[in-house]
Amino acid sequence: MKSVLYLGCPESERQETERLLSAASVSVIWAENVPFALSELQRCDMPVLLDLSRGAAALQIARELRTERSSTLMFAVVDTRRPDLTTEAVLAGMADVFARPIGGRRVANAIDREQRYESRQFGGSLDAHSDDLYTHSPVMRDVMALVARASTMRDGVLIRGEQGTGRQVAARVIHASQSGTAGAFVMIDCAAFDSASLDVHLFGEAARSSNADQTPHGLERVSIHGQLHAALNGTLYLLNVADASTRVQARLARVLRDREAILVESSAPIGFDVRPMAGVDAGIDTAVQEGRVREDLFRRLSVIRIDMPPLRHRRQDIPALANYFLRDVCASLRVPTKALSRSALSLISALPWRGNGVELRTFIESVVTGSPGGRGIGLEDVLANVRLDGGSAVFSKGGTLRQARARFEREYIAAVLEQHQGRISDAAKTLGIQRTNLYRKMRSLRVIAGRRCQNSDPTPY
Repeated sequence: MKSVLYLGCPESERQETERLLSAASVSVIWAENVPFALSELQRCDMPVLLDLSRGAAALQIARELRTERSSTLMFAVVDTRRPDLTTEAVLAGMADVFARPIGGRRVANAIDREQRYESRQFGGSLDAHSDDLYTHSPVMRDVMALVARASTMRDGVLIRGEQGTGRQVAARVIHASQSGTAGAFVMIDCAAFDSASLDVHLFGEAARSSNADQTPHGLERVSIHGQLHAALNGTLYLLNVADASTRVQARLARVLRDREAILVESSAPIGFDVRPMAGVDAGIDTAVQEGRVREDLFRRLSVIRIDMPPLRHRRQDIPALANYFLRDVCASLRVPTKALSRSALSLISALPWRGNGVELRTFIESVVTGSPGGRGIGLEDVLANVRLDGGSAVFSKGGTLRQARARFEREYIAAVLEQHQGRISDAAKTLGIQRTNLYRKMRSLRVIAGRRCQNSDPTPY
């Protein structure tokens, strides 16, 4: 069982927090103050959870602990109503940031992940991946409510979103949270196979006829060599289901309907409990209407529907996600872990990220690869890797240099205001300017707190 030291947890939350951590085999030691925490860490080094509900005072504690215990693994716990604290926690050197209420498995995953990072630095395996969702933004809290609901059921889940929005991560979270789930998480990309190959890959053998009712029990035949059998008592996660042939879709729908199948090796019927999920894009409803996805299969895949928001709609999650990618990339490249400066993190949070998490991670990798030695990544390192070919709306083509600068400042200021939910003082602090100067820029650039300006061109100042 892992142990963590939790500093600053409100008394009213301790019992539930201890229950959640214990369920994930994490024991907790409660610390009331910094001297007690340092004494415990001197006796036995362990990861630290630091609650930031007290704002600036808690951040000062974080800096003190980091100064005294530079090698100790530290995580922050923040209230989702204070998204600015996520950025501050990253800047204070926290390895990761958890949104309250924390999940025990989330903490256990992060500890394991950091241990994998350490092993990578010494030549360990590079095959780690994260099953964690970052949920500091209001829209992701709505997603997590649906994830929690799906975790209590065995019905089909349709996870819709753009590429890179975390559809597979959400599916893995549901699978791992499913009580009593003993089977594997099996992912199948239907577009990676032709019709005959997909048939065999899923069922272990091709269909003997177009009518499965010719089998003695009217059931589909499934071999132990097929991926459907590998997902028994677990989860079958389908990608690009519209690319599966009508025949394969019919067989899938029949197995999911009957929850029984004829096992090829014994010719006997067996119970077939498989949790179906599908990762799809916005065109799935059109595919059903056009007949490219069978309605009976779609019904069984979409009992619960979860829409994954694009990264540009959940900017409060970007600082923690960028920090996660940064640590992961540094570990993969076996270079010392770097830290993002405030200005660099603010710019990263303001960019549009049309490729979502995939684009963000690739960008972070480019920044790390291209930055000089040392542990810091500054604004100039980020700017050196920002595309100027139309890949970012912030840097639209056309106009004079003065107009391009005005467009950039408008988008940047608007994004920071959005990140801080319209709070002028917090936005000004992030931008490194006085409130009065921010008000002046907002008037000049026609930026309204809380939403983006829709005019085509701001008035240059």
